[in-house]
Amino acid sequence: MELFKNTHIDFLGKKGIFIGLSLVLTGIGLASWIGKGGLKYGIDFTGGANIVARFATKPPVDRIRSVISAKIPGELSVQEVSGENEVIIGTPIKGDVALQQETKTITDTLAATFAGAGGKLDLNNATVQSLTDRLRGPLQQASVALSEQQLHDLVKAILDFKNTPPRSGLLTSIDQLNGVAGVTPQVIGVLKQECSLAPFSIRSAEVVGPKIGAELKTKAILATLYALAGMLVYLAFRFEFIYGLAAVIAVFHDVIITLGLFSLFDKEISLNVVAALLTLVGYSMNDTIVVFDRIRETLRLARKDLTPQIVNDSINQTLSRTVLTSGLTFISSVSLLIFGGPVLNGFAFALVAGIIVGTYSSIFVASPILVFWHERMQRRGKAAPAAAAK
Repeated sequence: MELFKNTHIDFLGKKGIFIGLSLVLTGIGLASWIGKGGLKYGIDFTGGANIVARFATKPPVDRIRSVISAKIPGELSVQEVSGENEVIIGTPIKGDVALQQETKTITDTLAATFAGAGGKLDLNNATVQSLTDRLRGPLQQASVALSEQQLHDLVKAILDFKNTPPRSGLLTSIDQLNGVAGVTPQVIGVLKQECSLAPFSIRSAEVVGPKIGAELKTKAILATLYALAGMLVYLAFRFEFIYGLAAVIAVFHDVIITLGLFSLFDKEISLNVVAALLTLVGYSMNDTIVVFDRIRETLRLARKDLTPQIVNDSINQTLSRTVLTSGLTFISSVSLLIFGGPVLNGFAFALVAGIIVGTYSSIFVASPILVFWHERMQRRGKAAPAAAAK
């Protein structure tokens, strides 16, 4: 399918506009970067805890942030997971503060705010040990004779039932446990007497220490640099060194501008964003290689040196492919940015920005570098015999 046939657009004639735009975007991004003291890194890199809490109804994000901020000092992030009634609570961990302490503080704070069933054990956030200890005496008083192993198996069956879909850790009624192995009407009665059901459940909790975060940051930078170096070597073998250098400069330009936009819009750099940047590196490089491959084929057929006209013709011949590929990918990325929710927002934002910048850099940054280099080599070639003649 060709959207454009026999086009004769003078792309290189407009290179000054886009190179100027690139310089402006780079300057604004770097100014924001320096003015804010660097990029804003997420918990993946700075160290901290990520705690996922599931709610029975749509979670009140602002209230959650307010009550937890009053208990835990420092920067706090509360991100809603779209369509899941879940929030991801990110908290900084300073020194060797244990994740269990952070989790307990958050659980207690949420319980005091949303549960309000004083004195009873919260079944939705109970552990095997806490529920076992709570039920042991009351079950004996209710004449439910269970050995220690039978009690343990009963508690485990209750919590396993609670944690399986569609409940996914959240019971809305203790009567839902009817039919669970070992749960009798007497057990239901004891559970109602001793337990409450908070409208939320802590689904998972994970910690990233400051040292691990620093290592992740270093490895993320190295992964990007290694990817660029590998592509430079590949293009140097497949084409010429200058082709590889031009492509790497264009991709490096894409990454710098994308990171500048992250600083400008005050967005966090997380591992998801690093994955998006590496995806962008591969995508932009592939787009550039398509143009370069057509330039090489045109040079073979024309049996001439590289000229601006040959580059323009090659770009025009690949224009339909560029627009179709970039356009469809851009639509998918915009959909992800709009409907993907806060968790995927950084990933989608990097893709959207990167696709726009990467598409025009393949045409207006990488290709002009080729032309500039070859024209310079031609001038040197002509200057050398003249100097020898003198």
